[in-house]
Amino acid sequence: MPVIKAFKALKPRQSLLTKVVTRPLDDYSTGQAKLILSENEYNFLHLISPELDHLYLRGSRTELVYKKISENLEQFIDNGILVFEEKPAIYIYQIEHNGIRQTGIWTLTDIEEYFKGNIKKHENTVERREKALAEYIQQSNLDANPVLITYHKNLTISKLIDNYLLKSPDIDFSFDDLSAHRIWVVTDGKDLDTFIKTFSDIDQVYIADGHHRAASMAKMCRQKRMLNGESKTADYNYFSTVYMDTEEVKILPFYRLVRDLSELKEEEFIDQISRHFSIEKLENYNQPQQLHEMNMYLPSGWYRLEVKPEFIINDPVKLLDVSILQELILAPILKISDPRTDARLTFEGGRANIEHLTKQVDNDIQAVLFSLPPITAQQVIDVADAGLVMPPKSTFIEPKFLVGLLTNYFKH
Repeated sequence: MPVIKAFKALKPRQSLLTKVVTRPLDDYSTGQAKLILSENEYNFLHLISPELDHLYLRGSRTELVYKKISENLEQFIDNGILVFEEKPAIYIYQIEHNGIRQTGIWTLTDIEEYFKGNIKKHENTVERREKALAEYIQQSNLDANPVLITYHKNLTISKLIDNYLLKSPDIDFSFDDLSAHRIWVVTDGKDLDTFIKTFSDIDQVYIADGHHRAASMAKMCRQKRMLNGESKTADYNYFSTVYMDTEEVKILPFYRLVRDLSELKEEEFIDQISRHFSIEKLENYNQPQQLHEMNMYLPSGWYRLEVKPEFIINDPVKLLDVSILQELILAPILKISDPRTDARLTFEGGRANIEHLTKQVDNDIQAVLFSLPPITAQQVIDVADAGLVMPPKSTFIEPKFLVGLLTNYFKH
């Protein structure tokens, strides 16, 4: 039962959209980020890490860094680089990339629902990352990268969204990665009320992507409440969110590569796998789609692995193919007990080029490649409903959002 509300987004001036919006800082190397900052005075990275472009600001984050962010923000607003939406709005957001079109609504969500557990999660977060992001948000008052939340399809919401898609978008541009972004601004009071009321009637929603951002907003909110009193209506109690139903969210798998076979010969390795899996040699590669089937690439070629029924455990986490791979192959045979820390194990996101990955095996850089079927939205929901967490690198979820497109700027 999420509590959402309209907001006056801080957004780039129409003519500067492609100059302002950017991918998240973590998507760039330090060198790339420095180059962007030095060549583009409008880029939103000036409001995230100005120290990369100023030698005297480098080092740990200090009051001087945040002062520079505040000065840059004031300049961006005064010069009309960033402008506020005239009226509080909920925004219909559509992204098209890699032949996929995804649509949802961009709004603010009451953090209290996160505290209550009504916004369910399926990942653990790292305290260090939470603290750093919470400090940035608290000091800058900028919430520029939304949390992706999913829910079971609702006909009222879908119909209202479809009505706006018949109109021309208020924002329509392409980013440098060839992704297309469209936004429809919803200010009609009746439509806003319909969105707000309908979402409040949804029993359960789930974080699909952005666990650290949500946790950081929660941490920041608690700090603000301690400093400013226990107000639950102040602007900092709401965080930027994009809601997409489970049919819109796309989940891609992570590939896994292992550097060696733990002193086993290939034939011995395959023989040990056969204790738990049926194995079939393949002529060609196809991305596996069936649950409990996965593909494996060795120097001798592709193999299809199907776990034997007696080794399938009826548990939301243990049913996942990433868990089956870990428990039946990586840990007992390849001696990878902790996939989070073992340097012999490498993960590649679902958009990775499969030919590039197989060449790593062919060139003896890696010993074996595993390709798993994508986890379904329902599996993610089952894990969250059980109060459990997904294994590391289980899901590569799309869409990935740009930073600075619609920013929640809260002064109070």
